[in-house]
Amino acid sequence: MSNLFDHKGAVGKGYSQPQPLLAAHMIALPESLTRKNPARWPRLSEPEMVRHYTWLSKRNFGIDTGFYPLGSCTMKHNPRINEVIAQLPGIADVHPHQPEHHIQGLLSIFHEMQEMLEICSGMDQVTLQPVAGAQGEFTAVRCIQEYFRSRGETQRTKVIVPDSAHGTNPASAAMAGFEIVEIPSRDDGRIDLDAIRAVVDDETAVMMITNPNTLGLFEPEIAQAAEIVHAAGGQMYYDGANFNAILGLTSPGLMGFDAVHYNLHKTFSQPHGGGGPGSGPIGVKNHLAEFLPGPIVKKRPIKAGEEAHAIEDLWFGWYQPERSIGKVQQWHGNAGAVVRSWAFYRRFGKELRTMSQHAVLNANYLRHAIFREAKKAGVDDMFCDGAPTTVAKHEFTLSLQPAKEKYGISAMDVAKGLLDKGYMAPTVYFPLVVPECMMIEPTETESKEVLDDFAKHFVEVLQIDAETLHAAPTTTPVRRVDEVYAARNLCLRHPFEEDEQ
Repeated sequence: MSNLFDHKGAVGKGYSQPQPLLAAHMIALPESLTRKNPARWPRLSEPEMVRHYTWLSKRNFGIDTGFYPLGSCTMKHNPRINEVIAQLPGIADVHPHQPEHHIQGLLSIFHEMQEMLEICSGMDQVTLQPVAGAQGEFTAVRCIQEYFRSRGETQRTKVIVPDSAHGTNPASAAMAGFEIVEIPSRDDGRIDLDAIRAVVDDETAVMMITNPNTLGLFEPEIAQAAEIVHAAGGQMYYDGANFNAILGLTSPGLMGFDAVHYNLHKTFSQPHGGGGPGSGPIGVKNHLAEFLPGPIVKKRPIKAGEEAHAIEDLWFGWYQPERSIGKVQQWHGNAGAVVRSWAFYRRFGKELRTMSQHAVLNANYLRHAIFREAKKAGVDDMFCDGAPTTVAKHEFTLSLQPAKEKYGISAMDVAKGLLDKGYMAPTVYFPLVVPECMMIEPTETESKEVLDDFAKHFVEVLQIDAETLHAAPTTTPVRRVDEVYAARNLCLRHPFEEDEQ
């Protein structure tokens, strides 16, 4: 057990700050803004602080400590070279208020990242400002909303989403004030064109969909769906959560989409375990470009009498779209995430096609390996495919409903059992259309040996008796928690003793 607040140490501040270079830079704060009593910082030496955080890191699980097959989240390896580049002084030590000619290097990276995202998605313009996938969704929906308002089509108040959609899709649309129209999927888990035709009309603003969908299935009729929506005057929005399965093989632009968000923290390897930081840029077709939040980086000619600060005849500057919906994030987005993802893209380039192929290969290999091991152990009656298919894409779903009905073992029990085996549990109970769902995504960065071991351990968990599994996990620092209670009763600060307050 380690608690840095228990360290009392020598009397003092418990921290040190570098002195300002010039005393003139010191600003005296008004007395009303200063503390009456010193902050209750713990007083530790540097070794004590290092030991505390090293101990804390061992209590957490991350992609660097084990296999992390979290479905729909693409928890892949994060190359360390990306960190080195993001920490270069000309990148890490700049301020967003610095003049453009001071940050030409960073602006050139932003500009190139915009162009690379445009190319791989088939879009015409990209903004890097949103800092999460859900914020990218909301931003794209708002751009579409303003597009229709500019055309006087204010009657378009409905957003279509499949029943297998990410929950953020209807949430983002609802935040923008839209009415949500949910459509059922076919028995095979894919979109139903007749269901789309039945709800599309002149009130339709946009259809939001992921492809491959959340069942790990590619939507072969997506172009026809886009034609139906476009014929009614609506727009198509592509949720880029599963872009890792198609990058370099096809694109949202080819499928007929008008807007897309990218998860740089999934597809392009920006680290995001533990909740952040994310980055969710959006790309749009030309007719939506002037509604994007700014500023966007563009090249511009050097004006007469202006000194050139770039090697080329053109240099980089900020551009504000004329009909912009306004900023959705302070400053210019998550610059560190953009730089890391840019480094990843620059390093692999056209090989990103191979990345997608390997992601699909690994998912299908692991799916078959699990069924193979289960059959050998005689427990293949405890689960089934979440959707009937011969080939999944980058992820697949299993239904533990048979185990629940026969043995009282739930998907949550199996997930907790996997924690005791040293794995991060896959996503459970999503998508909602699969009963007792477990969604597994191995990503392209895992080896065959890792996948084989996981398949064996998965089947070993299925062979544990129900009573033991109900108590899992038993080897982790924290045992099974009451998740509802934890969500409703947040602990947001250290519980100081009353006599210290």
